[in-house]
Amino acid sequence: MSLKSIFGNDDKSIYETIETHADGPQGKLPLTKEELIKAPSGNVFGMTLNAGMGWAPTHLNDDDVMILSTMGGMRGENGQPIAMGLHTGHYELGLQIKAVADELTKNGGLPYAAYVTDPCDGRTQGTIGMFDSLPYRNDAATVFRRLIRSLPTRKGVVGVAACDKGLPAMVMALASMHDLPTILVPGGSTLMPNKGEDAGKVQTIGVRVANNELDYDEALRLGCEACASAGGGCQFLGTAGTGQVVFEGLGIALPHSALAPSGQPIWQQVATDSATAMTEMIHSGLTTKDIITDKAIENAMMIHSAFGGSTNLLLHIPAIAYQAGCKVPTVEDWARINQAVPRLVSVLPNGPVYYPTVYAYLAGGVPEVMLHLRKLGLLHEDVMTVTGQTLGENLDWWENSERRLACRKRLEKIDGVSPDDVIMAPDKAKHRGLTSTVTFPMGNIAPEGSVIKSTAIDKSVIDEDGVYRHTGPAKIFTSEKAAIHALKDKGSIQKGDIMVVMGGGPQGTGMEETYQITSALKQLSFGKHVALVTDARFSGVSTGACFGHIGPEALSGGPIGKLREGDIIELIVDTVNLKGSINFIGTKDQSVSYDQGAQILANRETNSAVKPDSDLPDDTRLWAALQSIGGGTWSGSVYNVDKIIDTINAGKAVLNKKQDDKISN
Repeated sequence: MSLKSIFGNDDKSIYETIETHADGPQGKLPLTKEELIKAPSGNVFGMTLNAGMGWAPTHLNDDDVMILSTMGGMRGENGQPIAMGLHTGHYELGLQIKAVADELTKNGGLPYAAYVTDPCDGRTQGTIGMFDSLPYRNDAATVFRRLIRSLPTRKGVVGVAACDKGLPAMVMALASMHDLPTILVPGGSTLMPNKGEDAGKVQTIGVRVANNELDYDEALRLGCEACASAGGGCQFLGTAGTGQVVFEGLGIALPHSALAPSGQPIWQQVATDSATAMTEMIHSGLTTKDIITDKAIENAMMIHSAFGGSTNLLLHIPAIAYQAGCKVPTVEDWARINQAVPRLVSVLPNGPVYYPTVYAYLAGGVPEVMLHLRKLGLLHEDVMTVTGQTLGENLDWWENSERRLACRKRLEKIDGVSPDDVIMAPDKAKHRGLTSTVTFPMGNIAPEGSVIKSTAIDKSVIDEDGVYRHTGPAKIFTSEKAAIHALKDKGSIQKGDIMVVMGGGPQGTGMEETYQITSALKQLSFGKHVALVTDARFSGVSTGACFGHIGPEALSGGPIGKLREGDIIELIVDTVNLKGSINFIGTKDQSVSYDQGAQILANRETNSAVKPDSDLPDDTRLWAALQSIGGGTWSGSVYNVDKIIDTINAGKAVLNKKQDDKISN
């Protein structure tokens, strides 16, 4: 490396084209003398900047609208990459941003675009990058809010996002803008390959090859072909897909906008129509606080249950409710709604038939599911939405719309699939074995609770009465890395084992996802007979007998951190009545009652190997501390500023007193 190697190939003509002056934009700022005198200098200078960037001076006074997105990468006009994004979910968003901007301009608006790109949980699985995943959400929401406030003349905000953490961060930011019109444009879904696997299953090619359950050359082919289009969230109902349908259910996105096939005309039309809605919201005075209400939050929770959504939304919906100033849902609220709302949708990863999420879109998406929930009398139909009409009015339109008929017919024509097999009526869903989505087991291992996507437990290991029962020995791991190593070491994990991964909560790893483990268990032939218990969380595509969000976490002294190798654990999940328990019941030599087990665990020391990961970033350590003051993961991992300030002030007072006492002594 040398200066010559860096500068030696420069084109010498670049020096001959340097200029220091240029003609400025021609025209005048569209301001009266009174406006010029009274306006803040920043507002006037903003017009100067806009003229400098090329906007027509005669339109500098049009309605300013901020378009925020998570766009990443650089896509050439021919669709080929100039620079890669971190994932497909944000790579094509520029097309939707352009559609929004063009329509806003056509309607007399002045669009601005700003970006906070987002990470990919799939890309960071099994790496230290996962330690930044959940904390990123709060950071991004903060930056989004700062960007909105940095355009003081804004009349409205359009958010464009698709995936796991950028999408909830966006909606948290929109929800906090109580007095502004805001609307979400969901980033859609990736297409399935004509021959290959979805982006969830393909993440297990390594562990399947290691266990001799997949040919090496076939694994390489599958790994190359899984993402059949360049944009959109993964083809399964993970956190990205769940977020899209839930936030449409919230009323902050247009009807039938979630899960559209990325890059296709109907997907771009979602953006165009959203821009039209934004213009009308500005003119009518409809704002975010009119849309995101306690009732709207409950509707969103119902959509989560009816679709069989990702457990990560248990973190995101409370955070959005908090930002909106609404009642933050509790575990009891989640349990109540899951007991009332049946699961109706058959898609990846829950089944029973593993259709890609674009099938759910063509089958009618969120409004089609809502028609069924309406017949059950479950929805709050009087809530306002971004259409300027109530949810009930939207559903009246949808039921007889050309759009509904055309999309459902298209699914039957190109794939030979009946839309009523993808989105089912309640009786049909029950007959096909679909159960409600989540259960919250408690017990002496999880006195504060845990969560399992009970609808995704393999039906072959559930008893005829609808209850999953598993009693087995604990295999203890103090890191996800150690656990996945054991799964790749053929014979280390066997049928009947209960894998316990401790130290994966906020203080240990930033509450990492453990999809490496859950996906491996799903794809390995013996995996359905193995359970997972952890204080970490799961990917939205995770399935199986996986108990996460165990509280308290190991590093807070939780009982999970006191389990030992070979301890006998009893797991019970009633998938019908949505009740469950998770208990230490002794050893192979001595059985104990639940209460005795609780006492034994209380008297034990936490496993000495349970420590914050040595690679845990300071940024994540700070996040873990701040979110714990706001109520922790069961309250959405939010930053409750008043509580944080009170806690800091109380701590300073104690430290000051100690210092004063030290001086006086």
